[in-house]
Amino acid sequence: MLTVPEAARRTKRDPETVRRWIRSGRLRATKVGTQHMIDEADLAEVAEKKSVLPVPSGWRRTATHGPMPDVIAAIRASRTGR
Repeated sequence: MLTVPEAARRTKRDPETVRRWIRSGRLRATKVGTQHMIDEADLAEVAEKKSVLPVPSGWRRTATHGPMPDVIAAIRASRTGR
């Protein structure tokens, strides 16, 4: 069983995101006192799901017909040293 901060660290998300998943019913959790406890299997199931919508085919190439840069990966890579 994991707490919200531990689940956030494992998924590399903000703890408030994990709480939002719990409130919306996307992630099952048991409340013990004032803390939510999350089963590792439930967290793995939610983490595996793709939560990103597909990109329209017209947006997959730049104006010069080159592939779009992976901006999200660049941002994540720039934050790894922090």
